[in-house]
Amino acid sequence: MKSRSTGRNSALVLDALQRAGQPMRAYDLLAALRAEGLQSPAQVYRALDRLVAAGTVHRIASLNAFAACDEACGGQGHAVFTICTRCGRTREVRDDALPQVLRILADREGFRTRSAAVELRGLCEACADA
Repeated sequence: MKSRSTGRNSALVLDALQRAGQPMRAYDLLAALRAEGLQSPAQVYRALDRLVAAGTVHRIASLNAFAACDEACGGQGHAVFTICTRCGRTREVRDDALPQVLRILADREGFRTRSAAVELRGLCEACADA
């Protein structure tokens, strides 16, 4: 049986990520949510695991951070992130062809994909123009 705090912790973590509008590391989430009663890294990591499994949060491996799923993503478990190497701006971008392209690539390798996060690193428009 799940404890009542399980759902509450996930809701707090998701809300914090949505309010931040940018990826956050687990320990930054913990610091932001201590006043709400989250006291241990395990509480944050369990909540993040549940949110990632539900498709409402993406893990950005190269940043060791998590981002709330963009509403346009629809929780499909597939995301592309643009990450500016100068200012750190990170955005989720979407294309309806992405799930099909990823499925084709995986099928070629005989691989069954559960989720995918593609990371494009470079310069955002503002930094490229500077």
